[in-house]
Amino acid sequence: MTVACASSMVVMPVAQACTRFVYHGADDLIVTARSMDWRLDVETNLWVFPRGMKRNGEAGENSLQWTAKYGSVVATGYDISTTDGLNEAGLSASVLWLVESSYPEPSDKPGLTIAAWAQYVLDNFATVSEAVETLRTEPFTLVTSYVPGEDRLATLHLAISDATGDSAIVEYIDGQQIIHHGSQYQVVTNSPTYRKQLAMNQYWQEAGGTMVLPGTNRSPDRFARAYFYANAVPKTPDLLKSIASVFSVIRNVSVPFGISTPDQPNIASTRWRTVADQKHLRYFFESALTPNIFWVDLKELDFSQETGQTLKLALGPNQSRTLAGEVHSYFQPAQPFQFLGL
Repeated sequence: MTVACASSMVVMPVAQACTRFVYHGADDLIVTARSMDWRLDVETNLWVFPRGMKRNGEAGENSLQWTAKYGSVVATGYDISTTDGLNEAGLSASVLWLVESSYPEPSDKPGLTIAAWAQYVLDNFATVSEAVETLRTEPFTLVTSYVPGEDRLATLHLAISDATGDSAIVEYIDGQQIIHHGSQYQVVTNSPTYRKQLAMNQYWQEAGGTMVLPGTNRSPDRFARAYFYANAVPKTPDLLKSIASVFSVIRNVSVPFGISTPDQPNIASTRWRTVADQKHLRYFFESALTPNIFWVDLKELDFSQETGQTLKLALGPNQSRTLAGEVHSYFQPAQPFQFLGL
């Protein structure tokens, strides 16, 4: 655990750069979108988890234990971590890369692997306020581990939003937890730390997005564009147009497929995008390699503890399986994956 909790100062940057934003629409429509940018195939599949699942923090003998209160649909990384998801209460959780992260030293608190950080939130909370209230008490020690196939530790921050539009960004800087909580925290990307992201975005707000916006793939530039466009697209009661608007914004801040920047390793190709309609409980997925969008209607799933099952939708290498429309019937029963831990 001592090695896994080591400061990110000894971690080499990894080629991941993602964007997440929350759209506040008409008629109480709240939609959260994110892109997953990664240099290699992140081997993502979609999973359904019912209520009542027994969880283990995968941090050794003193691991956090909990039982899932809410069912969820999630997108994995390498089928050893939850990278993004939506639960049946309309809570969205996403983890994004933050190379400046450094996590607490080992303590008497039970440990939680960073691979299950987002899942812990999805399993236990219906709203951002509930999650923040618990997270502020620091009921666990967050521990990290090595990225599969690489000699580097995962360094992430967590973004959560709910069906009311409330939002929070959770970071660990110099071993200390920092939480930014409020509906104004619509957008998060990667480096620098969130306070610096907000400060840099303030400049572009004052510059005026109709006159000029930064156009590179760098994290602060994607932040500025996502913030401007998420608030500039029309707020319409037409659900079809609203979802189309959200997809257009997350595509605008995506990195073209095949691009990597050797001297800026936090920039990499967008592999996939998700859009979570938190009012109607629909989870949309778009792969960079397939021509169609598909979605899961959470209301069609059995999340009950009594009869609900763990289900998997295999997406194939590079998420190249072509699907379209509503796909809950394509999920197949599967044994739950094990979170990467210590």
